Order: sequence, then C-alpha cells, then structure tokens
Amino acid sequence: MNRSQLFDQIKTKGSYLCVGLDTDLEKIPSHLLSEKDPVFEFNKQIIDATHEHCIAYKPNLAFYEALGVKGWESLQKTLDYIPKNIFTIADAKRGDIGNTSSLYAKAFFEQLSFDSITVAPYMGEDSVKPFLKFKDKWVILLAHTSNIGAADFQLIESKANGRRLYEEVMLRAQTWGSPEQLMFVVGATQGDKIEGIRKLAPDHFFLVPGIGAQGGDLELVSKFGMNKECGLIVNSARAIIYASNGKDFAEAAKREAKKVQEEMSTYLVKYL
Repeated sequence: MNRSQLFDQIKTKGSYLCVGLDTDLEKIPSHLLSEKDPVFEFNKQIIDATHEHCIAYKPNLAFYEALGVKGWESLQKTLDYIPKNIFTIADAKRGDIGNTSSLYAKAFFEQLSFDSITVAPYMGEDSVKPFLKFKDKWVILLAHTSNIGAADFQLIESKANGRRLYEEVMLRAQTWGSPEQLMFVVGATQGDKIEGIRKLAPDHFFLVPGIGAQGGDLELVSKFGMNKECGLIVNSARAIIYASNGKDFAEAAKREAKKVQEEMSTYLVKYL
C-alpha cells in the first residue's frame, strides 16, 4: 500500500486507528478454545467487528511465534482474511546484518505479504536498508517507544551535539528512506514530547502505540502529531480486543473501536 492509498483510507473512514491483534490464548473468551483454530476464530470475529472503524491491523508476532507451526498458520489465515484495503503491520521488531535483514524482508513482504514491518535500528543503516528495497512496502523504525525501559538508551544525550539517541536515529534514518516508505514508532505516552518529535520528521508517518490500556492521550497526540496528511497511525490493542471476555467480545470490540474512530474523526476536522 502506498502513501496516497493509506491517506485515502484515513479520509474515507475518518479514522487513523490501528487494531493490535495481540491474541493470547489465556485471554480470549473460553468458549473459543473448543474451536479448531481459536486464535484465528478470535481474530476473524474481531476483524468482522472492527474493520469499518480502523485503517490498519497489527499482529504482534510474539503471540503467534510462541505457538509454533500452529501460530504461523493462524497468522497466515488472519492475513488472508484482512480486507485488502486495510494496512497490515508486522510487529516483529526485526533488524540484523544485511543478508539476514534481506531474508527477514522477503519473509514478511513476499511470503506473508505484510504492508509494513517494525524494525530495530540499533545495528544501523545496513540492517535497515534491505527492508527499504520493496515497492509500496514500509519500514516502521523504532524511535521513542512507550515502555519504561525506553529511557535506558533512547534518552542518552550526545556529548558532541546534545541530541538524544532517539533524535539521532530519526534524523539519520531520513537519509536512508523517504516519507513514502519510512515511518517511526513514537509512543503515545510520550505525548508531551510529540510536538518536538514531529519537528524532527515533519513529513513521515508515526505509528503511535500506547493509547487505551497504556494511558496515552489521544487528543494530545493528534493535536501535536498530525501533519498535512494526518501522519498518524494510532494503535490500540487490549482496550479493544479484550473489551469483553464473554460471548459478546466482538460486539464489545466494535463499540470500543467505533468510540475511538468517532473521537479521531473530530480531531481530523479540528487539527488536519
């Protein structure tokens, strides 16, 4: 999916919501456990319930890899089921020396046909560039994340220029890829900093996890994070997919997704 197609979806749906498919067998409703593939059945019903209100789905690969071959089968069926006009994100956080990254890119872009993949930048340019060689595919580079440990490295200041490590990552990475193929992960819990972060990368999309269960402020992120093409994909997982653990889980997920989408539609009018 290219940038204009992504923006068209945002405008059409009045939404920049990404639903995180962090599907955990210990958390899905118990009545699904008797299904032949409970993970896929859960995902299928969540997709049916939420696809009108979101523009992206983000399976977290750890939840599927932990199940071995069955997990990969569930993931493939989920990808095949997601409507083709919805952006797909492999939350895989890959990144290795060049030839290994090339194979990761083939796995996620050619075999699984994801639209994008999250990539860790720690090993530098040659670990990221292989992912950028695929037409209409996206790298979503970790920049300033929402976890507590983000401060361990991301906030370290350079003695040479005073910039923090995440700022160096964002500035340097923009010499590797264009706004047509490169996004950044910026946690919603960094909402008070997002105005400054947007100035570092004015034209790039941000994937913003951390609203909902993690407590990020959607209006703050929207007000200071939007650019002229929205430039935001805001993820919510637990608050939507686990809104209920009963037989009404899909209906509850739909209500939560619709609530977020309606709030987003007001911000698109107000701040875009």
